[in-house]
Amino acid sequence: MRETRTVRLATRGSDLALRQAATVAEQLEDRHTEVELVEVETEGDRIRDELIHRLGKTGAFVRALDERVIDGEVDAAVHSMKDVPTDFPDELVVAGIPERAPANDVLLTPGGRTLDELPEGATVGTSSLRRQAQLLAERPDLDVQPLRGNVDTRVEKLLATSVGKEHDRRVAADGEFDSPSASGTESRPAEEEEDPNETFDQSSEEWFESLSVLEQDALARYPVETAYDAIVLAEAGLERMGLLHHVPHARLDPNEFVPAPGQGAIAVTALADDAASFRETVDHPRTRVETTVERTVLKELGGGCVAPLGVHATVRGEYVHVVARVLDRAGEETIRETSDLPANDHADAARAFAADIADRGGAELVAEARKTAEEHEETEGAR
Repeated sequence: MRETRTVRLATRGSDLALRQAATVAEQLEDRHTEVELVEVETEGDRIRDELIHRLGKTGAFVRALDERVIDGEVDAAVHSMKDVPTDFPDELVVAGIPERAPANDVLLTPGGRTLDELPEGATVGTSSLRRQAQLLAERPDLDVQPLRGNVDTRVEKLLATSVGKEHDRRVAADGEFDSPSASGTESRPAEEEEDPNETFDQSSEEWFESLSVLEQDALARYPVETAYDAIVLAEAGLERMGLLHHVPHARLDPNEFVPAPGQGAIAVTALADDAASFRETVDHPRTRVETTVERTVLKELGGGCVAPLGVHATVRGEYVHVVARVLDRAGEETIRETSDLPANDHADAARAFAADIADRGGAELVAEARKTAEEHEETEGAR
């Protein structure tokens, strides 16, 4: 009988991270391997009031997991590929990259509107400089506001206002504003637009019981500090969390609203001497080529998480089609380039592609973004 070995995988403790780690574990278990998931708290998990671009540039979601690998406490670590810095410890390699989920972003709204259909001055939530810049490039009138939290938390913050207002209308119709609501939340005064003579087929309690768990959790957040008309998230995260079909959304074209390098992909990092077994078991060759192109462009341009930069690559036969977009933070200046790179020399070709973008003004945009980030850090540090 073939001997079964045990592999310890480090992962963050968020629902999304655990689901990603579980997909890697399933692939390993199919190859006579027992897997133990080891939850590790990272700097990014502890500093909850910071935006992603202030954390990701230092590997805040990655470093603590990789340190466990280097110290020999675990065999490998599982990350969201887009969180992995292009420069990381010499002892480590990206040993495995499973097949990627959709790489594109999606616009979520309570009513399922597209970006063009949002009202003038609509409030859109995102923690990403890249998404902010691309939103403003398309719709300068938008009010882009910070949005932090796990995937389900962000969706709840979006739904809270619409579900909360509907709840208040129904409670007003039931004449229950002087008593606790059916949902167990504190009573709230009726808003001016509410009609106390309005009638519904369901009582407020029956309506609450008909809501999904996600909507009930959203109602518990009402009223919220920021009422979002829409938010932007990665489709992959919503899909892995099982939320994609529960929230109205519109897919954003990755050729125009260009995703972050590595978005939708999972990275398994391990010591170089242990990499072979992970590559054999979980690596998806096409995804590795695509993410290698994306991360090579990112590294050559030096964008990290401080510059609004998107890169998206897709293997098309003997070529890798790549589109890259570099912007300033306000979305007023943008450079967008596309190319078909030879698949058999994709890494070197990606470096040449990045050099061309840099020469066309990309380097100046990245440098300006980095300067802005450094000035912000100095201001924050002086407080």
